[in-house]
Amino acid sequence: MSEADHIQRFTVSAESESETKTVVEARDFEFVIDEPAALGGTNDGPNPVEYLIGAWAGCLNVVVHTVSEERGIDLNSVEIEIQGDLDPRKFLGAADDVRAGYQDLGVTIHVESTADQETLDALSEEVEERCPVGDNIGNPTPTDVTIEAN
Repeated sequence: MSEADHIQRFTVSAESESETKTVVEARDFEFVIDEPAALGGTNDGPNPVEYLIGAWAGCLNVVVHTVSEERGIDLNSVEIEIQGDLDPRKFLGAADDVRAGYQDLGVTIHVESTADQETLDALSEEVEERCPVGDNIGNPTPTDVTIEAN
């Protein structure tokens, strides 16, 4: 079987409802992306950078459970905290010498388990390595953005 036979395509479509509010459709689901009122939005949903790290938390949850099961590690609970610092100056056109995205991100996964710390450290390393969203955040991914007139 070739590498292409293993590829799965995921798609979303989105429609702008205002300058800050976007309604996204993914499979049979719909969700709203918006900015808080302090940033000119209507606060009808998390903003794009909150969804990004929220997606990472969701992916880490799946991967930590999958890898734990593979390794025979019992997890009684999993809680994930992600925090990141973002400098908005590039987005706002006020600076060219900073990244538009997060400057750094930190993840802490709290688990309730009888596993020792050495086992949890090995679990952490494999979870980080196998998480698709974390891979996209931590490594360059080719992108191609096109604007077309309707």
